[in-house]
Amino acid sequence: MSPSVLFHPAVVAWFERSFRAPTAMQTQAWPAIKAGRNVLIAAPTGSGKTLAAFMTAIDDLIRQGLDGALPDETQVVYVSPLKAL
Repeated sequence: MSPSVLFHPAVVAWFERSFRAPTAMQTQAWPAIKAGRNVLIAAPTGSGKTLAAFMTAIDDLIRQGLDGALPDETQVVYVSPLKAL
C-alpha cells in the first residue's frame, strides 16, 4: 500500500525525499501496523524493518503536534536488537 494513503502528507514528503520507494515488506506491514495490530517482521538486514515500524510512530507524533495535542512525555522507545550491537 502506498505511504500516501496511510500517512500524513508531511511524512510522505519526507519519505519520498529520503528514499526511492518503500520496500515490499514495508508496504505489506504498514496497513497492519497502522491498524494497531501486532506485527512480526522477519526480513534481512537493510530491508527497512525499523522504518516500517517507526513510520507509524513518526506519523502519530506529527499528527499530534499539528493538532496541538503533543504531550511532553515519552511515547516511543526503541530497543536496538542485540545482534546489531
